[in-house]
Amino acid sequence: MNIPLERVDKNRWRIPQNYMNGMNVPGMVYADDVLIEQIRNDNSLKQVANVATLPGVVGHSLAMPDIHWGYGFPVGGVAATDMEQGVVSPGGIGFDINCGVRLIATELVRDQVKGQVDKLADELFRTLPSGVGGSGMRKLDQHEIREVMVQGAAWAVAQGYGLEEDLEATEENGCLAGANPDAVSKQAVQRGMVQLGSLGSGNHFCEVQVVDHIYDSEAAKVLGIGQVNQVVITIHCGSRGFGHQIAEDYIKLAQQKQQDWGFELVDRQLACLPLQSREGKDYLSAMACGANFAWANRQLLMHGVRQAFASVFGRRARPKEMPLVYDVCHNIAKIEEYVVDGEKKRVCVHRKGATRAFPPHHPAIPEKYRAVGQPVLIPGDMGRYSFVLAGAEGSMEQSFGSCCHGAGRQKSRTAAKKAITSKDLMAQLSARGVTVRVHSKGLLSEEAPQAYKDAQNVVNVVHDAGLAKLVARLKPIIVVKG
Repeated sequence: MNIPLERVDKNRWRIPQNYMNGMNVPGMVYADDVLIEQIRNDNSLKQVANVATLPGVVGHSLAMPDIHWGYGFPVGGVAATDMEQGVVSPGGIGFDINCGVRLIATELVRDQVKGQVDKLADELFRTLPSGVGGSGMRKLDQHEIREVMVQGAAWAVAQGYGLEEDLEATEENGCLAGANPDAVSKQAVQRGMVQLGSLGSGNHFCEVQVVDHIYDSEAAKVLGIGQVNQVVITIHCGSRGFGHQIAEDYIKLAQQKQQDWGFELVDRQLACLPLQSREGKDYLSAMACGANFAWANRQLLMHGVRQAFASVFGRRARPKEMPLVYDVCHNIAKIEEYVVDGEKKRVCVHRKGATRAFPPHHPAIPEKYRAVGQPVLIPGDMGRYSFVLAGAEGSMEQSFGSCCHGAGRQKSRTAAKKAITSKDLMAQLSARGVTVRVHSKGLLSEEAPQAYKDAQNVVNVVHDAGLAKLVARLKPIIVVKG
């Protein structure tokens, strides 16, 4: 599909508001010359234009450089809607509510891990439940899951799965306000009761990585990752079947009610709920429950990582020696305040495969990081590298405090499976020095490095555009997947 793009500068492209009837704002795509050609081959640009038709949308319909086709919204999409006149679109948050990334530092360096790689990989694979529909580390009763929905990561810490300091290094302190368990269906509750503390499958993972390159030594030192060859761990997962069911329930409700509110949407998948309606408020309350479940989930998984490291490395890997650097979510709606058209507005920011990237001195950032900006964690692919950035001022001026969330797919799962067998991929990763433990080898090729854009290109764009600044690059040595 030929979508007209007007070049704004070397990192931005505009979809004009007159491209399509009903667009309330223009589209804005962040990409360099290489990435824009990959993006043009995907229908995601049409989705950027579609999002611009939502009632009450303000500013721009935004696309980060990792953009690809998604449900309703593109993955890598950001849009803000006016709190009084606007809507929330459950598809614009996605099925994996508060899918996010958690980075853990260690005092170990690569040479100390070299002889223990297989043992550590086995221990992590044994400790961290994974796989499609898999059960978690902690089964919950009805009372406990209600507590998880309301308290988030704090519930897990109170149960002995971590440290108080972990909460300070988690977005929203690991608990999104406004959660109401009564807004969550019984079916979602049943799914969540057995899955807390599990990775799941697909692109979710736990990776042991080494700091490969430092771009900003001062910021890296503040974040506790200031040494090349330092060993770190990244966890990427979300709210499992619990969040998926919440999304399914409210997307279905929204689709049933579109005519009642007089909405004529260009895409049924954009079904939305007025923010001031009872249904809209119920969704935000249920979404907060999903977000809090995800933070508790990652807190349990981090506990499992710390246990596995302590088992292999003893006193050198006690919890205190493995601090949480930060935890960010990248499938969420947040009520935030920005200057829009010269006027301060409260808006509902949809981040669908996009990461919050607040600049230095923002009050929402942990005090210890305030001088450098909010840590921004960008996983790449399991064969190349991931990145740590810090939020920059440009994000507040341009992108509702947001930037990219990963590398972004350039091949569908089906195309990726056709391109390489799991056996060949395992050999390829081994040749690159990456040890893999996977629950379902048949699904591994869906996540081949070749299926993803080059994350270096992606983060270079957000760095050059002033949304976030590069701090460090991480390379994988162990990958644990579902």
